[in-house]
Amino acid sequence: MSMASRYACSMAQTQQPGTLPAPVPNPDAQKAAALRRMKNIALGLLIAMAVIFSLAFAFQREHPWLLYVRAAAEGGMVGALADWFAVTALFKYPMGLKIPHTAIIPNRKDEIGASLGEFVETNFLSETVVAEKLAKTQIAQKVGAWLSKPASAQRVATEGAAAMRGAMAVLKDDDVRDVIESMVRKHLVDPPWGPPIGKVAERIFADGHHHALVDLLVDRSTQWIEANHATISGLVSDRSPSWVPQFVDGLVGDKIYTEVYKFARAVQEDPRHELRLQLDNYLAELAQELQHDPAMIARAESIKAQVLGDPEVRDVAGRAWETIKTALFDAVEDPQSELRLKFTAAVQDFGTRLATDAELAGKANAWISDAASYLVRTYKHEIASIITETVERWDAVETSEKIELQVGKDLQFIRINGTVVGSLAGLAIFTIATLVFH
Repeated sequence: MSMASRYACSMAQTQQPGTLPAPVPNPDAQKAAALRRMKNIALGLLIAMAVIFSLAFAFQREHPWLLYVRAAAEGGMVGALADWFAVTALFKYPMGLKIPHTAIIPNRKDEIGASLGEFVETNFLSETVVAEKLAKTQIAQKVGAWLSKPASAQRVATEGAAAMRGAMAVLKDDDVRDVIESMVRKHLVDPPWGPPIGKVAERIFADGHHHALVDLLVDRSTQWIEANHATISGLVSDRSPSWVPQFVDGLVGDKIYTEVYKFARAVQEDPRHELRLQLDNYLAELAQELQHDPAMIARAESIKAQVLGDPEVRDVAGRAWETIKTALFDAVEDPQSELRLKFTAAVQDFGTRLATDAELAGKANAWISDAASYLVRTYKHEIASIITETVERWDAVETSEKIELQVGKDLQFIRINGTVVGSLAGLAIFTIATLVFH
């Protein structure tokens, strides 16, 4: 909201019922009125000098002392006219006469803009100037003090949530899915699976981390065998010839069950059992083959192609984006969501650290200074060119009027001072000449 708008709102709030709202002051109108007032004062002094000169000139024979008054008034008129010409020549042609080197601002607007841009680039967009100013400002500490306030951290979180909503509204779902799919293909599908899996497996098997899984499988197998005597015996009966007596099937089934159970118990109780050692050897060979055997690598690629074909990858990308999008929308819409609360707390904590940790603040200030120096060093000409290009786009007459509106009031003091100084100079010159030559 502009200054004028805020002023209007405050004035409207203080109005009593039934009264008309107070007019909103226009800064340009106030400046124009002040400029006119100063012009009238300067013009009034010039007219006063002319009147005084006329009277003194008319009665100087009867009253010789009026010669001094005439000289002062004459000098005042000369000074007033000279300074009026100088001030007017900045903004327009005096009395419409196209005298050389007048209407300087309208005629040389572009050159003035270029000079102003060059001046700013040389004297303000300097690495030394920027670094010294940033060093005195201590931006990190001030930002940290602001962020450490709960209201400020909440505002940052609210603005961040709004930015997130805007970003997700702008993003096209198909484009995001394409990006996710390309990332999945680049980092998951396209690289061969065999060598990296083999390398990881080799390290796992070498460190014995797989033994816990083997123990779990052996324990569960032993428990299942112990609890399924009838099932194992039944397998023998189902597969024996029909002419074998039933009691023989029962004896064979019991014997097979007992041996299987004993074997399982032996594997379970002996960490150095032959089956475990053979399994370790097999897994170690498998890890090597996954890394170096072209046939095994090809088999791994075949399995990968079956698991992650084109439709599967596209489906994974789509579901991943929908999940992320839904979760983010829910989080940013709810001020009490875990994400919002944690982000707010993180912002506040970071602000507190910036404000209290001198080392962290120093690093942040150094980074800010380096970044600003880089921007100034790399883009100072482009930044300064904004002034030049902006001035070039302005209308010459309008530019002159705007500048006169801003500084014209002060320039009228030149006319007033010129009138006063001219009067004193005229009086001094006439007095000295009179004393010297009479």
